[in-house]
Amino acid sequence: MIFRKWGALMNLNIVLDRAVVLDLLSITPNDTQHCFNRLQKSPIRFWIPCAILAVLDAQLVDSRYKALQFLLDEGVQLLSSLAAHWLQIPAQHPNKIQALISLDAAILPENTMIWTQDEDFASAHPQIEAGDHEFIYSMMAEYESGGASHLVDLAKAQLQIRANLEQRIFRVLKHGQYILGEEVRVLENQLAVYVGVKHCVSVANGTDALLCALLALRIKAGDEVITPAFSFIAAAEMIALIGATPVFVDIDPNTYNVDPQAVAAAMTPRTKAILAVNLYGQCADYYQLQAVAGDVPIIEDAAQSFGATYHDKTSCSLAQISCTSFFPSKPLGCYGDGGACFTNDDALANSLRQLRAHGQTQRYQHLILGMNSRLDTLQAAILLEKLAVFPKEILARQQAAKIYTELFRAKALDSSIRLPYIAPENTSVYAQYTIALENREAVQRRLQQANIATTVHYPVPLHLQPAFAYLSYTVGSFPHSEHAAQQVLSLPMHPYLREATQLQIVTTLKNAVSV
Repeated sequence: MIFRKWGALMNLNIVLDRAVVLDLLSITPNDTQHCFNRLQKSPIRFWIPCAILAVLDAQLVDSRYKALQFLLDEGVQLLSSLAAHWLQIPAQHPNKIQALISLDAAILPENTMIWTQDEDFASAHPQIEAGDHEFIYSMMAEYESGGASHLVDLAKAQLQIRANLEQRIFRVLKHGQYILGEEVRVLENQLAVYVGVKHCVSVANGTDALLCALLALRIKAGDEVITPAFSFIAAAEMIALIGATPVFVDIDPNTYNVDPQAVAAAMTPRTKAILAVNLYGQCADYYQLQAVAGDVPIIEDAAQSFGATYHDKTSCSLAQISCTSFFPSKPLGCYGDGGACFTNDDALANSLRQLRAHGQTQRYQHLILGMNSRLDTLQAAILLEKLAVFPKEILARQQAAKIYTELFRAKALDSSIRLPYIAPENTSVYAQYTIALENREAVQRRLQQANIATTVHYPVPLHLQPAFAYLSYTVGSFPHSEHAAQQVLSLPMHPYLREATQLQIVTTLKNAVSV
């Protein structure tokens, strides 16, 4: 068989059966090792099922084999075996171990198959097929032709740390402290150290973090809070829900972040806070914002910039209170909802902790009105593991962004498409790689036809949203925001994006623009 140049759009898990593992660990070169070396050049993740480890261990004492650690050092991972799967094996199944392997394999996300040398391998799961290396090659070709590029590949990110994730989750299940368990305290401490502030107060989601910040600063009905017109609705929504007035301002057309001069022009005696939103992975200009704010407190919405820096200071350390989100697609995301507030102010930290727990200072002692907004212990456990690899993922995001930019320029597209601009004082975590172009809808349709996911962050600026019609803004009120809403387009971006995938995306986009 001719070994194909593997497509960029394929995710595949291959579970190794006992005979294949033994061949791979043999000190005598063989065809299985040759095939494995070739397969490693493609985007595949290999797994050894725990269901066979006891038998393997007994066989590997033979001097003809290398230790199992050899494969683990090559990036092969261990596939957990679930107790429930043993109970699901049909009574008449001819091979219990093979049945268990196939049921365990089925819990992996994306495409999964079993590499075996047993022609009669009996899978117990209808979606898990098994075969030799020729079968693997043929199935890879099928997946290659039907692949799609994900905007954010959460499955691939999860599989990088699967074993450690499982250990942390089961630890929570063991101690049973599902609300404000030990993992929450440890996570808050680690996040505070990472950001470089005194206090991290975790909450149930990023929107609640914004609400807690506003309430901790005692923003109330009749107050004005300045916030950008081009953003997700959460910040302005929380301002309005507590009865305050969101005062929209325009953005810097280069960074898409709030324009400090526009903030200065919007200040009035009723301005009680500035809620700056960091968009697309880089921070707003906080030194300039502080210069125009004076004594007015600033809230940093860092839902898209956690891990970025501004003048070498870490995002979430740039304002009186900073907020972030751990929504799954964020740079640091959990597997549900989650959020946090950060501050160096002891009094504000105490208020935030009271607000997230019904205003309590101790049980059944409610000094203020609050809410129920606590980060689940299970989500904290997941975030602890994801935080451990977060620095590497930031570097990978930045490398992916660099490759995008180089590809666009190599194909002479940077003149017709506006690429992301990162201010000199900033580093970006590229929560999105967002370009701007004319005729966006037609280009987006053509990318969709090529199975390339894109999205628009955000198609309607906030001042033109029906929910804010009562503020009486009109078309033309904020031209930079309106222009951005008509042109921006976010391309696939995540730490595990392959260069071959990016090349296909940029090539397809060039063809779409040229039509």
